[in-house]
Amino acid sequence: MGFVMNHSEAIRYRGFLLLPQNNQSWLVRPERSPMALLPFRTPTCSLEDVKALLDWRLSQESIEIKVA
Repeated sequence: MGFVMNHSEAIRYRGFLLLPQNNQSWLVRPERSPMALLPFRTPTCSLEDVKALLDWRLSQESIEIKVA
């Protein structure tokens, strides 16, 4: 059945939980609603890469809001 997560390993960053997975990827999900971004998985990468990806996605979200 899927994977086993140890929630004690969750990292909080900018209102999101970064949850490491067994295959060296990450599950990124908001800590609470309303959600600025939907939960997503990353490819295999480091913690710094996950933070950079989340920062980039958050900046894209703010650009789309300004355009609308």
